Amino acid sequence: MYFYLKNLAPTQQIGALFILVFGLLLLASVTAFSFSIREFHNQAEDERRRAALASINGIIRTSWLMVAVFWLGWMMGNRVALTLFGLVSFFSLREFLTLSPTRRGDHRSLVLAFFGVLPLQYWLVWAEHFDMFAVFIPVFVFLALPVISALANDPVRFLERNAKLQWGIMVCIYGMSHVPALLMLHFPGYDHRNAFMVFFLVMVVQVCMITQHLTGRWLKKAPVVPAISTSFHWSSWALGMLTASVFGAALAGITPWVPGTAFAFSFIACLAGSLGHFVMKAIKRDRGIPNWGAQGRAVTGAGGLLDRVDALCFAAPVFFHSARWYFDL
Repeated sequence: MYFYLKNLAPTQQIGALFILVFGLLLLASVTAFSFSIREFHNQAEDERRRAALASINGIIRTSWLMVAVFWLGWMMGNRVALTLFGLVSFFSLREFLTLSPTRRGDHRSLVLAFFGVLPLQYWLVWAEHFDMFAVFIPVFVFLALPVISALANDPVRFLERNAKLQWGIMVCIYGMSHVPALLMLHFPGYDHRNAFMVFFLVMVVQVCMITQHLTGRWLKKAPVVPAISTSFHWSSWALGMLTASVFGAALAGITPWVPGTAFAFSFIACLAGSLGHFVMKAIKRDRGIPNWGAQGRAVTGAGGLLDRVDALCFAAPVFFHSARWYFDL
């Protein structure tokens, strides 16, 4: 598969991926639908299966969304891709902050985050100012936001409020902005193929999360940290990491790497993404919610979007900077 994909022209690679990925997603969607119309005589069993199917359907919908974003980015150019990921950052941050209490003194900081920090971070990506892009939020914004908040003359829970906003900006804006930033890197001998790197990252992280989710439900072992996650087991985590890394090695033909290197970068992305997803579960438990969008309802205005992209928000910065270091860009 590696040599076959490597020898194809970019348009031929797109066609092959279209058949492979959209075919698999269509098959998964049809299979999930067929299970959803199946009836069980045991009511408890029926409710359990439907809850599991609802979770799986959410993962499938997110996979469709991410692949569609990749497709639009390829077909319509980097500017459209940046805009789409900017919107994902906007709604993810809105969702994160909706379930976190704010005060009047936070309004200036919130306006700055949504209408100052977010567009400026994505402009730095577009302008390819990668050195400033890498430190703008963790250095300059991190120091500026508490100053803006302090000028509002409201010291009540000051540290908690600012930490919450800084954390949301880091995950939803800083983390997500590294996905389209891959489109702007100039990999040696890899002209006009950067959209494949976005596709590669999204797919290996999704495969890792889906595998962990499914095996975690089937293994029926005692969870490692039940207060945070009832489905996190070391065995399912390791299986998800291994499966996604092997899958990434199989996709090496669309990357600038050989299969062994693609395996290593898949492992790095999945390690950051899976553990980041685990951290976000801890935050949800702290907020007293099972997920950002309960049972498919848009309780925060974005319908649980952050549930579906949180792993990607953690994986993208680690993957991006690892690739820059590897190629000395």
